Amino acid sequence: MPADAGSGPLPFEAEAFLAHQASQRRAATLTLEAYRRDLARLAELAGGDDVRCVTHHEIRRFVARLHAQGLAARSIARVLSAWRAFFRWLVRHRGLSANPVEGIRAPRAPRRLPRVLSPEQAQALLDPTPGDPLETRDRAMFELFYSSGLRLAELSSIVLDGSLDLDEGMVTVTGKRGKRRSVPIGRHAIEALRNWLAQREHLAGASQHALFVTRSGTPMSPAAVRSRLVRWAARAGLGVHVHPHMLRHSFASHLLQSSGDLRGVQELLGHASIRSTQVYTHLDFQHLARVYDAAHPRARKR
Repeated sequence: MPADAGSGPLPFEAEAFLAHQASQRRAATLTLEAYRRDLARLAELAGGDDVRCVTHHEIRRFVARLHAQGLAARSIARVLSAWRAFFRWLVRHRGLSANPVEGIRAPRAPRRLPRVLSPEQAQALLDPTPGDPLETRDRAMFELFYSSGLRLAELSSIVLDGSLDLDEGMVTVTGKRGKRRSVPIGRHAIEALRNWLAQREHLAGASQHALFVTRSGTPMSPAAVRSRLVRWAARAGLGVHVHPHMLRHSFASHLLQSSGDLRGVQELLGHASIRSTQVYTHLDFQHLARVYDAAHPRARKR
């Protein structure tokens, strides 16, 4: 598929579908752009034939071609979702008899395990002594990430309204689908947060309730948090790209290795399904496998 797919004219029905998504469904601009690209793929694969006449068998063949061209499984799944929505619209509004995409799934994507820091890397990241108020803030943010396994959006939205209780060592956050949960805070994170709160009052005005603020006293944006973490990781010489979710992954992996309590880790992470948490058991197995390969007499290379 050429890089400029989606730039040419689409079939009339596809343009009508996009107009409906924009006006009636109020689809976001990025969603409409993705639909346009994916419908352009469909038109090209149909080779000039009327897209309304595409059959179930042909859709399967199109998917096979996209897969052979090297399109990732996740991308094919997105393409199928757009096609499915388009043909569903044709069934409802243009009298098409059946949706040829129904029942067709993308190739199974290999499940990528999350990357985590080793305990030694986490220590190297968090141990340096802050040199100014902003670094004091940074250390408090990253200690809280690693201590409590928070998502970036959860950390960014913490305000001083009782959500943070350092005496009890707990933080209450609002996660996905508005679900609130309370998570313990470790000793090092509590100390870092107390140090930051002593500095915060010099940066934030009385009307500012965000826990983490910038030099000018405004709330830290998620992008600013990511940028500061990259800076800290580079200064620590970790040699890997570190992002906030990596600290959450590291929290889960290290806690599971120490406790073996999968259900407990699920609750702390705020996962709705235990399947989301089970990925960390695979990380734990990889760790044990490396230990075995290095230590077992029958595993070591002669």
